Amino acid sequence: MLVLGIETTCDETAAAVVRIDAAGHGAILSNVVRAQLDEHAPYGGVVPEIAARAHAEVIAPMVGAVLADAGLTLEDMDAIAATAGPGLIGGVMVGLVTGKALAMAADKPLIGVNHLEGHALSPRLADPDLAYPYLLLLVSGGHCQILEVRGLGDYRRLATTIDDALGEAFDKTAKILGLGYPGGPAVERLAREGDPRAVPLPRPLVGSGEPHFSFAGLKSAVMRAKDSGLHADADIAASFQQAAIDCVIDRTRLALESVRDSGAEGMSALVVAGGVAANAALRGALETLAAGFGLRLVAPPGKLCTDNAAMIGWAGAERFALGYTDPLDLPARPRWPLDANAAPVRGAGVKA
Repeated sequence: MLVLGIETTCDETAAAVVRIDAAGHGAILSNVVRAQLDEHAPYGGVVPEIAARAHAEVIAPMVGAVLADAGLTLEDMDAIAATAGPGLIGGVMVGLVTGKALAMAADKPLIGVNHLEGHALSPRLADPDLAYPYLLLLVSGGHCQILEVRGLGDYRRLATTIDDALGEAFDKTAKILGLGYPGGPAVERLAREGDPRAVPLPRPLVGSGEPHFSFAGLKSAVMRAKDSGLHADADIAASFQQAAIDCVIDRTRLALESVRDSGAEGMSALVVAGGVAANAALRGALETLAAGFGLRLVAPPGKLCTDNAAMIGWAGAERFALGYTDPLDLPARPRWPLDANAAPVRGAGVKA
């Protein structure tokens, strides 16, 4: 089957054509992502209204371009998959309305995809040997969660953030250090030049037994370190990155121990996805952690870590293969948890 994927939840406009074969293996036939760096750089972060307008300007020609690149037409598609949330509601609406219009015009089924499910399933597109269940660390600009991925649509949240997502903490650190936007890659580059032990920064909740994440205090400590004038920017970046990794490893270790001690069916792998999954230092630490539990680490290639439409097309393909479709009145959703039954968490975690 061939599926056209559309993604517009934040500041990347993306379209892709994905194929899934009878064995459930996937292939990317075309995948285009247009970032909005120039539009948002003057503000040091994403401005929702600007993002929505930029999506609207380029989404139609982008869809035409990916179809042409794949050597296919809209009529060749078996289904149209578009992100229906969660995300910046203006951007989500642009992509979802486009998907609905294409589905109606070509008389094709519509599949509304949860953006988080796109991240959760993207490692299966890159690694056909990845089987359910697996433990997922989802780390991006808007989300920081650990989930058991038991099967399509079957997720159990073990941890989330009570304040900021890890990607947001990276972006704010970059802004404090004057590194510009996007911040994550800039902080990682500068950190290579610094000493990760030079600046004493906190590791929020590490050692507490608390399953959830917190990065607001770490972000504030970075600001105080910068304002003190006592530390080189490279040392602050390296120390922040190490502190963040220490927090992630501590939380993920707790989750792995929880799954192991619960007697649940064994996980096939530790999987990391989302934009921050592209961080090489984090991947290295997670690989060591996974090995200690007898698991392999699965991380999609960089192009599938950041927001993209191939992961949306793939999630749509997996859903369509099992017979799932959605009506054309499917609403756009700014909030859409993968585990709707997860207990509320204090702070911002309730939004997840």
